[in-house]
Amino acid sequence: MGKDKSSTMPDAATASELDEFRTLIEERSAILFDASRERFFAPRVNQYLREIGEQDAAGLLRRIRGSNVEYDRFLESLLTQETSFFRYPAIFQALERVVLPEVQARKLWSNPRVLRIWSAGCSTGEEPYSIAITVADALPFADAWQIEILATDISREALQFAERGVYAGRSIASVSAAQLQAHFSNLGDTWRVKPRIRRMISFAPMNLARSVYVGRMDCIFCMNVLMYFSEQRRNELIRRFYDALEPGGLFFLGHSESMKNVPVKFETAVYGDCKYYVKPVGPASEKKPVALGKGS
Repeated sequence: MGKDKSSTMPDAATASELDEFRTLIEERSAILFDASRERFFAPRVNQYLREIGEQDAAGLLRRIRGSNVEYDRFLESLLTQETSFFRYPAIFQALERVVLPEVQARKLWSNPRVLRIWSAGCSTGEEPYSIAITVADALPFADAWQIEILATDISREALQFAERGVYAGRSIASVSAAQLQAHFSNLGDTWRVKPRIRRMISFAPMNLARSVYVGRMDCIFCMNVLMYFSEQRRNELIRRFYDALEPGGLFFLGHSESMKNVPVKFETAVYGDCKYYVKPVGPASEKKPVALGKGS
């Protein structure tokens, strides 16, 4: 008798099939699942096989090659990572005490006064909402500013969650009682971000490997994203982030990510436990804005 497919576990992906998945993802999205992520790559592929009821990796490969929707769902399952509000407190202290005072001084007489911040790889929205709350609390006369926070991610499912702006549990554990009362509405066991904070943010799908023009930014957050790319791709993206920043603009990376051997000359600065990078002010930094993605 043959297998009863409705009651059997799917066959685990073989080493060669896992290599096929890696190659496909790198070709389509420029995301590299190298040896450093081996410990979770195979388990997540096999977990996804179980979740969708596919019997083997060959069947899943056929599905994701034949459907962009299936491919996007598969990739999202591999990239999903837990996040939370104010996940790295030192970074938000630097935003409050270094970035915002500097921008305020530089743009005090501008009309309109525009503050533009990009959260690249925003996941389910905790990071851009944390940025918006910090701006609302720390920037004097915030209502007199045109505040534009661009929040992008490759996962449409994560962006849909972020758009709802409803959070609970560990996600909001680092939000103070005062911030909850000022910036959230209580919905029983959950909290919804208030419209004033929500209006500061534009959520948009973006694959960093594809060319998209974003304009000039005062500050860019790219936390725990570049580690998914090859060194060549990381360097390309860092150059484009550099070109997208205003002179004097600031760039924040995840704690485990490095700026070694990058092709641009950021100035390194430290505030408390936070290391960040500053685009120099002067002729060397005056480059035309560029698109983010392949090619220049």
